[in-house]
Amino acid sequence: MNDEGPEALTGLHEQVLAKIGPALVSGALAEGTVMRIDEMAQEYGVSRTVTRDVVKVLETLQLVTTRRRVGVTVRPRGEWNVFDPRLIRWRLAGPDRARQLRSLSELRHSVEPVAAELAALHASPEQCGRLTEAVIGMSVTGKRGDLAAYLEHDIAFHCTLLEASGNDMFAALSSVVGEVLAGRIRHDLMPEHPNPVAIRLHADLAEAVASGDTLGAERSMQAIVDESVRAMEAALTAE
Repeated sequence: MNDEGPEALTGLHEQVLAKIGPALVSGALAEGTVMRIDEMAQEYGVSRTVTRDVVKVLETLQLVTTRRRVGVTVRPRGEWNVFDPRLIRWRLAGPDRARQLRSLSELRHSVEPVAAELAALHASPEQCGRLTEAVIGMSVTGKRGDLAAYLEHDIAFHCTLLEASGNDMFAALSSVVGEVLAGRIRHDLMPEHPNPVAIRLHADLAEAVASGDTLGAERSMQAIVDESVRAMEAALTAE
């Protein structure tokens, strides 16, 4: 394994992460479990170098801690870096999906309506244009049922909105909101054709931001999040 090129090592690194990450967040590797680099390398069929790189990523996510002569220890759930997009993706793919979606929806309820209100005060003409373009893209791709393309426009809309708020802390949550939206499609929690009401609400929000209507922007975003939660709850119940 040691004489493999950088690209091969990166591929192995991602393959091991894709196995051990979900095992950690699902609880298959419980809090307090101690693993050793040699044993991990043997179990996943990779070199110690690849294994150490994987452990470094897990450390940045605060999923594990490493101590000499002890090994790699799984940290308590309360210490995880729960805002990291990769960790969110793993949790949405596991048995914790419903709990994670509800937690993220509550976060959106708290942040996005306020961000929309601020965007109505601070959005630049260029940002208003991007919001409108995203709505048009959502409308076109939604009608033809192209969910992958629809997702790109939907994420662009919400990321632009958070950025337009002028609040750096809100803007930093763009990747979190993006993972929530992507998770709906990745895990079949979206209808084949997006709800036209949802698209209309995005258009209303874009218009409110462009006209400086803070109350209208806040209400439109609240309605968007509410519609999203109802749709996800219905899909989870059916699942």
